[in-house]
Amino acid sequence: MNYRQIGSTDLKVSELSFGTWAIGGSWGTTNDQESLKALDYAMGEGVNFFDTADVYGDGHSEELLAKATKGRHSEIHIATKFCRAGDIHDPKTYSMESVTKYCEDSLRRLEREQLDLFQIHCPPIEILQDGQVFEVLDRLKEQGKIRYYGVSVETVEEGLLCLNNPNVSSLQVIFNLFRQKPLDELFPKAKEQGVGILARVPLASGLLTGKFKANAKFEADDHRNFNRDGAAFNVGETFAGLEFAKGIDLSNQLGWIADGRGNMTRAALKWILEQDAISSVIPGFKTVKQVQDNLKALDAKDFTAEELDKLANFYQQEVHPAIRGPY
Repeated sequence: MNYRQIGSTDLKVSELSFGTWAIGGSWGTTNDQESLKALDYAMGEGVNFFDTADVYGDGHSEELLAKATKGRHSEIHIATKFCRAGDIHDPKTYSMESVTKYCEDSLRRLEREQLDLFQIHCPPIEILQDGQVFEVLDRLKEQGKIRYYGVSVETVEEGLLCLNNPNVSSLQVIFNLFRQKPLDELFPKAKEQGVGILARVPLASGLLTGKFKANAKFEADDHRNFNRDGAAFNVGETFAGLEFAKGIDLSNQLGWIADGRGNMTRAALKWILEQDAISSVIPGFKTVKQVQDNLKALDAKDFTAEELDKLANFYQQEVHPAIRGPY
């Protein structure tokens, strides 16, 4: 396992880490025992960083992480997120009182005394423009409740806005072969300012595994069913903002990336790892097998310059025009 610094912080994390949305909820059926086995396996392979949120299973993913990391707080870093358990448009959600409660509730579920990284969870742009929430987070940092803070954003514009705040340590960004826009301006500026990048939705909700067929069905409580057109939250969170059938077609066209790399999953993750602004890529998982497969991306062969150009052109010509919603 290789480790990378999250921006200018002293957090050195596994370059391939894991997000815990899927084991918390909204991804169909889960099994806690399998989730705990998968977490334990990941840590055994050198993974020392996990991303979660208070709304993943109404705190369930945080509770699972508490069980999995018990006695290992100094070696396993956890990032969590807040605000979406409330009204994300109400300024009171970002008050000192509210954010302190979110923080303390997460600390209680995680069974920790301090959060390594506390992130605003995809707030509306007007909240970022107002900026008062950053002052609240500065105070929590002074109190020792959090070490660092960052923002999970939906769009490049939001990310660039966050960079105006000197105490933002990280940005969590939707970034994958179907969402390459951050490469142009956001990533270079973040790197210049010492802000770490966490790449989320790296497999485009599974499209980039190459395993789906056009007639695929998802469980009722899986966001790939109820949010595929953005009915519940930002459409970009599901299939990277692509209409499902279009996503399947584009995925099929990318099948060649698996050649010599084992499969599309490993290839798609490897491409992200080759971007020098990335601090860590955080795919989701439900099973030990999925963790094992994702970790094999670390040993996949690099992309050639010709292949990288081909992927950039494919994004611009075929993918970019098909993405729905702001990004």
